[in-house]
Amino acid sequence: MNYSEAVHKAQTSLEQHQVPDPGVDALLLLQFVCGFNRARYYAIREEEIPPEQLKRYRELIEKRSDRIPLQHLTKEQEFMGLPFHVSEDVLIPRQDTEILVQEALKRVPPSGRVLDLCTGSGCILISLLKLGNDLGGTGSDLSEKALEVAAMNAKLNGVKASFVRSDLFSQIHGTYDMVVSNPPYIESSVIGSLMEEVRDHEPLMALDGGRDGLEFYRRIVPQSLQHLNPGGWLILEIGYNQAEAVRSMFVSQQYEDVTVIRDFGGNDRVVLGRKAIV
Repeated sequence: MNYSEAVHKAQTSLEQHQVPDPGVDALLLLQFVCGFNRARYYAIREEEIPPEQLKRYRELIEKRSDRIPLQHLTKEQEFMGLPFHVSEDVLIPRQDTEILVQEALKRVPPSGRVLDLCTGSGCILISLLKLGNDLGGTGSDLSEKALEVAAMNAKLNGVKASFVRSDLFSQIHGTYDMVVSNPPYIESSVIGSLMEEVRDHEPLMALDGGRDGLEFYRRIVPQSLQHLNPGGWLILEIGYNQAEAVRSMFVSQQYEDVTVIRDFGGNDRVVLGRKAIV
C-alpha cells in the first residue's frame, strides 16, 4: 500500500465514524507517524509505506475514530506560533484564546508582571512571556497535573515562569500589572451535549463553570482588585453569550475602559478592564 492509498483509506474510516475534518486528520496523523511535512508527502505519495509505519498509522486512526482528540494522539498543539505539549490533564489550546493574548500584549507594560489563573497548559502565560517585553509571570491552577504540563511547556519554549497550586487567588501573594484567565465557563447542564472529543477527553474541572457558567467570574472579578497594581488590567476569556453579564461585573467593581472583544468568528470572546489609578 502506498502513502496515498493509506491516507484515502484512513479518511474513509474517519468519515464513517463522523470525525470532523477527516481528510485533514488523516493527513496530519500520517505526517506525525512518518515524520515529514505535507510537501514531502505529495512528493512520495505513490511510494510504498513501510509496514511498521502503516501499522502505527492504523493504530492512531483507530483511536481517532474513537474520538480521541488529534492533539492527544500527537501530544502537541501550536498556539501563537509556539509549540505546546498537551495531555488529557489540560484543555487543548484553541485559536480563539489567541485573541486574549493579542489584547494582553497591547496593554502589558515592559518588564510587567502577569498572573494567569487557571493556567492549564500554560499557553496564555508562556506566550506572553515569550512574545512580550521582558515580562515576568506566575501561573496558578488547582490541578497538580496541569501545573506539571505547564512547567514542561515553559521549559519547551525557553521561558522562566513560576507555577503555584491555588484555588484562584487563595495562594497568591503580592500584586501584578495584569491578571489574565481562561476560566471554566460552560454551563453544567450543557457539558453532556459537547462534542465527544471535549466531553469525554478534556478535564471536566477546566470546563464546568457552574449552573450558569459564570461561577468563576463572580470570584475573579472582585478578588482581582486586591492583586492588581493601580492601572493594571484584568483580561478574561468568556463564552459567546456571556459578554453582558461579565461586563456588568467589571463595571460594578469600578473597572475603567471596560471593553468586549470579538474572536475570529465574530463571537464575543474577551472582556477586559483597567483598575483605576487613584
